[in-house]
Amino acid sequence: MSHSAAESTTAPPTVDRGPGLAGLLASCVSDPARVTTDVPRRVAAAHDASPYLFTPQAVVRAASAAEVGALMAGARAAGLPLTLRSGGTSLAGQAGGDGILVDVRSHWRTAEVLDEGQRIRLQPGLTVRQANARLARYGRRLGPDPASESACTIGGLVANNSSGMNCGTQDNAYRTMESLQFVLPSGTVVDTAAPDADEALRAREPELHAGLLRLRDRVRASAGSRATIERLFAMKNTMGYGLNSFLDHAGAADILAHLMIGSEGTLGFVGEAVFRTVPLLPHTATGLLVLPGLAEATDALPALLAAGARTAELLDAASLRVAQQAPDPVDELRGLRVEHHAALLVEFAEDSAELLAERVAAAQPVLDRLPAVTGTALVRDARVRARLWHLRKGLYTAVAGARRPGTTALLEDIAVPMERLTGTCEGLIGLFDRHGYQDAVIFGHARDGNLHFMLTQDFDSAAETERYARFTDAMVDLVLDAGGTLKAEHGTGRAMAPFVRRQYGDELYDVMRELKRLCDPHNVLNPGVLLEDDPTAHLRNLKSVPQVDPAVDACVECGYCEPVCPTADATTTPRQRIALSREIALATAAGDEERRRALEADYAYAAVDSCAADSLCVTACPVTIDTGAVMKRLRAERHSPAAQRAGGATARHWGTAVKGVRAALNTAHVLPAPALRAATGAVRRLGAGELVPAWADDIPRGGPARPAARRPEGAQAVFFAACIGSVFAPEGASDGSPGSTAAFLRLCERAGVAVTVPERLAGLCCGTPWQSKGYTDGHRTMAARTLDVLWEASDHGRLPVVSDASSCTHGLEQLPGVLPEPDRARFAALRFVDSVAFTAEHLLPALPEPRRLGTLALHPTCSTAHLGIDGALRTVAAAVSEEVTVPDNWGCCAFAGDRGLLHPEITASATAAQAAEITAGTYDAYASCNRTCEMGMSRATGRPYRHVLELLDEATA
Repeated sequence: MSHSAAESTTAPPTVDRGPGLAGLLASCVSDPARVTTDVPRRVAAAHDASPYLFTPQAVVRAASAAEVGALMAGARAAGLPLTLRSGGTSLAGQAGGDGILVDVRSHWRTAEVLDEGQRIRLQPGLTVRQANARLARYGRRLGPDPASESACTIGGLVANNSSGMNCGTQDNAYRTMESLQFVLPSGTVVDTAAPDADEALRAREPELHAGLLRLRDRVRASAGSRATIERLFAMKNTMGYGLNSFLDHAGAADILAHLMIGSEGTLGFVGEAVFRTVPLLPHTATGLLVLPGLAEATDALPALLAAGARTAELLDAASLRVAQQAPDPVDELRGLRVEHHAALLVEFAEDSAELLAERVAAAQPVLDRLPAVTGTALVRDARVRARLWHLRKGLYTAVAGARRPGTTALLEDIAVPMERLTGTCEGLIGLFDRHGYQDAVIFGHARDGNLHFMLTQDFDSAAETERYARFTDAMVDLVLDAGGTLKAEHGTGRAMAPFVRRQYGDELYDVMRELKRLCDPHNVLNPGVLLEDDPTAHLRNLKSVPQVDPAVDACVECGYCEPVCPTADATTTPRQRIALSREIALATAAGDEERRRALEADYAYAAVDSCAADSLCVTACPVTIDTGAVMKRLRAERHSPAAQRAGGATARHWGTAVKGVRAALNTAHVLPAPALRAATGAVRRLGAGELVPAWADDIPRGGPARPAARRPEGAQAVFFAACIGSVFAPEGASDGSPGSTAAFLRLCERAGVAVTVPERLAGLCCGTPWQSKGYTDGHRTMAARTLDVLWEASDHGRLPVVSDASSCTHGLEQLPGVLPEPDRARFAALRFVDSVAFTAEHLLPALPEPRRLGTLALHPTCSTAHLGIDGALRTVAAAVSEEVTVPDNWGCCAFAGDRGLLHPEITASATAAQAAEITAGTYDAYASCNRTCEMGMSRATGRPYRHVLELLDEATA
């Protein structure tokens, strides 16, 4: 990370339009493969969380500040606008453009914790959650706390001046930023951490430097301008540029750095930011205070905030009605007849239990005086608190998920002075009624006068767009008449750009225009964002959302799925898979056969075949879409009847098939590797690319046979040894490593815990191979065979069924769902437990004290996340090692059974960051809890990953 104050990036490329746009942009980066003008990639990248859609002419993954500077010069030479994109979670249209889209997420995920967590240096591609994970061990976090922290990135946090529920205006990005390194459209790189930053800026950019000081003096000399700025920035305000920079700072470099905060990619590219952090307060007490109406709720705020409430979230009556429809509503809402009620979700937080107790006791008189309908109890139990916060955060899920197919979910935000909060809420409710938005809800950060409102809108007809325009105009009147701001947190974007002049007035709008001209004289960066003179620009380029599949139609393209998707850097993300399916539908409806064919041809691999189908996306999706399951269904739909019959036959003869694979693997290891590579390559080229992997030298030999049946007296569980441990030998088998099956059985014997091994185990399976590949007949066949055996072996569900591979445990849980309803009900009593969880609960307490290693690198799996057993995995790991490290860059390895063998490029991409982190250090051992994940991580790191139970077996022998 460079700390020179101001320097130029690489020289602008010589413009040669002969090779076209792709060639021009390729000359700006070190690897031309990071430039694409292909229709599918451009279309996939076009979609973000906003209601706007701009398809770029090219997409480039930049890898350095020098490359970004060269790309800006290239865009200027090509006469095209350039838009910077990181997380794509912005809601107002600022992350899309129809020129050159530059991805500044994929290669920008470095973090450096400074001063024991007091500060942190971050690149734009990390999510807020990833940054906070690095700070948590120091008891610190970032000041901004946006609700989208799992998906929004540091790039967006800076570009939008993010805040959140707790940070107010004092801990937002603007206030906690210490220094920035940014690239100007001229190519100049400025690092304000350098002591000579201002002098260097003056030397490199004399006109800009002088212009900033001139604007500073102009703003300061106008009493009206000062008053407007002070009034608007006393609230949360992300409308227009952060003109408070001209009042808060004197030097040109400092002014410009703070103007970059909230500039939405229109002034330059921020490649690095250093933030001061805030304490992480672990002790909290939370309460949902239901009050008779909005007036009572807003009247209660001053006293609650004075009493030390750190959070106060407002929910209107419509929000409460939505929350009541949840399958398990919170106690405060049960039986309540919601009329004009409103609620405050308040939270007190301190860094010790004693301080929290004192704070709550001091606040009790304030709470007692409230006219609360259902009490004022504050709870500290983490599970109860989680339910209360789920109510608040689940509003988006409930409204977006229930909206009419084909409509867009719009989440807007405003802020008004506290004394105008009640009237503004009531005014908004009136506007909803007048303009026909019956499903709209209001919630927000009441402590800041910051309201969010959510409504659903169809943009496929002129009448509907006109309705939205009339509502927007009326809303603008309401907010500005109240002395408020039209954007508090989400950025101006395109949605509110036409209204910036009206909010600030001609003089300050002219200041903003001059600022833009000084920084970006050729108007290359994000034109139409933040500043726009066309009064109807916000009504153009709106998304059409065709219905394509009931399983995905609820998608709001928010991008929450992308950080957990293992193929995000290799092919497509869940959001992009859904967006591409919508684009195919639109092309079909428009009769654009060329576009449809191009998209469909690409979709087969980029969306369907490359998907790891680990379904981590459903854990992150606010409307619980399982894109992995959809991709598996699409695989099934393209199988012929003959292929489905073959899948069923394989399930019926699984024991023989496994023996055949084991024999083939053992034979392969004695044949010449070049011949094997040639043979498997030829078979794949003949159409078996989804069945036969290309040979690689690290593919293991065949594993041992599964254990023989046993039924001891007093058995406490049924052991379902995973077939994957029989297909592939364990890591270190040549050195005598026993594998997880033998390790688990020995641990049970050592702990005095008897387990049953069912009859006919060799021919049984969890069903995941058929499910993953879309062989539905085989999946049903195997489900019926396996569950019949386990039903008897478990004494009709009395004993839990334990498996020694996390993906198999997860697969067993899903087996009843593929059977007819009568059989599904029959097997409902079966309980499936992973061997790691069983060991943590039942074996560890009875085992001898383990001989512990010094350090262990641990790889949880996507299945441990689904099963909720990451804690148990860490418990077992901690039993065998003094220090357990899960990489900060942990994610699904995408090996996904045989997916990593069939498409090794997917696993290579998915594991690149965590592999680099692991290989940068040295550990005594490396562990996971699933054989193919161990293979994937061993391949990625060159380190021997083994099942954690093998290590525990050795440590207690």
